[in-house]
Amino acid sequence: MSTTLQAPAPTKSVRAPRTDIQGLRALAVSMVLIYHVAPASLTGGFVGVDVFFVISGFLITSHLLTRTPRTGRDFVDFWARRIRRLLPASLLVLAVTVVATWLLGPETLWENTARQAGAATLYSVNWLLAADAVDYLAAENAATGVQHYWSLAVEEQFYLVWPLLIGLLALIARRSGWRRELVWATGLGAVALASLVWSVRLTASDPGRAYFESPTRVWELAAGGLVALALLHRTERPPTPGTRASFLAVGLGWAGLGAIAVAGLTFDARTPFPSWTAALPVLGTCAVIAARADARWWSPGGVLALRPAQWLGDISYSVYLWHWPLVVLVGALSAPLGLLDAAGIVVLSLGLAALTKKYVEDPFRTASWNRRTGATYGFGAAAMAVVLVLAGALWLHVQDRQEAAEAQVREALAEADPCLGAGALDPDQTCSEPSGAPIPTPLQASSDKSQAYGDVSGGQDCWSSQPSFPLLTCDFGDVDAAHDVVLLGNSHAGHWLPALQQIATGRDWRITTMLASQCASTDADLEFSTPARSDACRDWTETAVEEIVERSPDLVVMSNRVSLPLAGATYEQSAAGYADGYERVLRRLAEAGVAVAVLRDTPAPGDGGEITSIPDCLAEHLPDAAACGGPRDDWVSFDPDPAATAATRIADKGVGVVDLNDRICRAQNCDAVVGGVIVYFDASHLTATYARTLAPALDRALVSGGLMPR
Repeated sequence: MSTTLQAPAPTKSVRAPRTDIQGLRALAVSMVLIYHVAPASLTGGFVGVDVFFVISGFLITSHLLTRTPRTGRDFVDFWARRIRRLLPASLLVLAVTVVATWLLGPETLWENTARQAGAATLYSVNWLLAADAVDYLAAENAATGVQHYWSLAVEEQFYLVWPLLIGLLALIARRSGWRRELVWATGLGAVALASLVWSVRLTASDPGRAYFESPTRVWELAAGGLVALALLHRTERPPTPGTRASFLAVGLGWAGLGAIAVAGLTFDARTPFPSWTAALPVLGTCAVIAARADARWWSPGGVLALRPAQWLGDISYSVYLWHWPLVVLVGALSAPLGLLDAAGIVVLSLGLAALTKKYVEDPFRTASWNRRTGATYGFGAAAMAVVLVLAGALWLHVQDRQEAAEAQVREALAEADPCLGAGALDPDQTCSEPSGAPIPTPLQASSDKSQAYGDVSGGQDCWSSQPSFPLLTCDFGDVDAAHDVVLLGNSHAGHWLPALQQIATGRDWRITTMLASQCASTDADLEFSTPARSDACRDWTETAVEEIVERSPDLVVMSNRVSLPLAGATYEQSAAGYADGYERVLRRLAEAGVAVAVLRDTPAPGDGGEITSIPDCLAEHLPDAAACGGPRDDWVSFDPDPAATAATRIADKGVGVVDLNDRICRAQNCDAVVGGVIVYFDASHLTATYARTLAPALDRALVSGGLMPR
């Protein structure tokens, strides 16, 4: 989970400094910083952003309740103050991150950095990340140095809408004669409740989207707003020491800090979030703010008022802006992060933040020229344009390099070198080790996918996806072809499409895909994030089998990756259940007279090591491609493949197993580059280029196995 931290908001309504809130800022940024540089030491550190959501909601609402906007000018002035406070530092870090990634980061990070930097500049990156989280393959993309801007986007969207809501509620109160505080409480409470209900529901059905979308987070900011409303007419001074109110405040404050600590120490990536679980850090923060505990040494107010906490709270906005790009870039250059790396990131983050606070945040907020509203909006627009130009330039540079790489691939394939790619592992060939850079380049390899992907030039969106898994089919080849071939399975079936298309040109095939992201075509329940998704996946398999039986194709080519365990089981316990489920599917097809070629699942670097992306690894290590290889035994998740096991149980000439893993890996080792071709476009899927070089071997295997349509 990625998080971010928002800037302190000026609040003229606060009559005395709230050192406890400043200390909470320090706590929030510390939790997130520790979580990112040493995640195992604070598995729930991501809740620091939820602490800050509450703080921001409290401070902004406190300001708006005491200076309620009534005219258009009031709203314009409010947003101008947000621009002065937030944009200078955030746009500076965005610009530096884009340039630094271009100069220092692996080229495989460039395109996503450009996309996300553009969206972050426009404060919409949370919606882009939500969309990517739904996409199984996009969700595997390496994190960029601007991903943490997602919650700045959430807060900016909140700042845009919240004053309009409070102003509207105040207008309703004036027109109706109802008490203003009652109308505010009703309106803000209704928004908070609706957001919480949606957060619980969406987290249960689509947790990837739920983490980033604004509607699932508004209730956290609204909770701070409701605290502001509750304290509206109360003194900002802590209760008098020694009184009952003082002891109650101290107890409430410690309880709140304890709730935050429990969330930070016990939550992890498996915790449904934000959902109702976020109530623990949210209510804890509300408790600390509402308590207003005094600053005695044994009070939570005293701990939060310590000078180091106050200093860190002062620079917390810039600390968060700087630390994540450092984590990403240092990680790209020195993965995995060691103790010295982590310490260096912390020190550099604090140093850059202090400089940014002194020379960027404060000067731009207080400069006399910037006090004029027109100048503020003009500066904001100009600064945003600069970042958009930088992001656009990087994106165009990526497109130019990709076009050149694609031309190089087309030229290499046209030469039909028998030693290209998988041909280099053909025992009947004598091939020398190719010289020069591999094809495609690491930059192009990350997008070198089959035409089943909608983001590929000329591709179609052929994937059935969560949460409902509707059956989608795509046709490739001549619609009047003599033979009908169905490609069935999850993403590890999809990466065989280029090889089948290569065969189809000479065999007069039409290929129809029935593909589902993560959902293996087994008659068994997989462990998805929700039971409803598990049911939908199983229903997809049933529907696909029924469709295949009805159309009776000449051949079904089936392949699947076991990317999820079975429901209620571990991966190790799942192999037998997977095999049983595959057997039930294969028997139904065999009994209907449908021939099936089960392609044994391919080895995957992401299954047995620290390599999370072959293109990323190669971008960092070339020309030393060997640094991105690994033992074959480590790269094979299941041996034997459960689908292959199921196929061997069926005594039917129409069901056979095709194993081409010897054309992907050597006997003991798997390489990232074979025959001058990059093998994977991520941590497990074959590049389209390498898949094409497997076509001759696949063709021969289908013929020898008696499975080739005639």
